[in-house]
Amino acid sequence: MKKTTLLCLAAAVLALGAIAGCAQFTGLHTLRGSDAATVDQVPDAKPYAGKRPGSGQPIARTFREQPPLVPHAVDNFDEITIAENQCLECHSPANAQAKNAPRVGDRHLVVGNDLRMDRYQCNTCHVPQVDAKPLVASTFSGTAPARR
Repeated sequence: MKKTTLLCLAAAVLALGAIAGCAQFTGLHTLRGSDAATVDQVPDAKPYAGKRPGSGQPIARTFREQPPLVPHAVDNFDEITIAENQCLECHSPANAQAKNAPRVGDRHLVVGNDLRMDRYQCNTCHVPQVDAKPLVASTFSGTAPARR
């Protein structure tokens, strides 16, 4: 009898502690709202920042080894496929100087001026920018001197 009473008392104390511990999260909400079953709201479509290629300035990098960000709009660019990559029309070693565009980095190339296929999908790392409100607050200020 004593053992049962002691176990019940311990369970009650643990339950009260758990309830009190959850009180700190009462003001916390998910990004979609307070109810996980709520239907997600489709955000407004945001246009890509920048104008036509070549008309803007490079975007400063905020950490060492950050891939350069795309400073121009990409709305009219076709999807990158195995047969076509429009990025290379300006950024390939053969065209970059004539187009006054940054050249593909040497680490992206195999012998000669051919692009390595594991670096062919440019927009995996080099992302265009939109002027969108951040989903969460951030105090990130960069870890390395910004470079272009």
